[in-house]
Amino acid sequence: QVQLVEAGGGSVQAGESLRLSCAISGHTDSNACMGWFRQAPGKEREGVAVIEPDGSTDYADSVKGRFTISKDNAKNTLYLQMNSLKPEDSAMYYCATGPPCNWPEGFFGYWGQGTQVTVSS
Repeated sequence: QVQLVEAGGGSVQAGESLRLSCAISGHTDSNACMGWFRQAPGKEREGVAVIEPDGSTDYADSVKGRFTISKDNAKNTLYLQMNSLKPEDSAMYYCATGPPCNWPEGFFGYWGQGTQVTVSS
């Protein structure tokens, strides 16, 4: 089993920054990708960012240039640095890993419980 625990969410003003973290433990697969997803009330879940085992990354168009995904393999921790936050970034944010890893559709094998991000204007 794989466990993922997110942290770092909160309430901020537009233009501010937050850094989310995701601690991953258990029988992890070093060849699996890791990703961040979000879901706002009444909306479908969307992929935010993914990082592949080789370190390559991909982002949703809506966050390109503002968000950065990274990982610390030594700490088994995934991060999402979010800058220049906008009210439309408000959502529950989830980290996920595989296998499988189906980006950006979101068919990932393991999910965290989520952390809430609220951005006010």
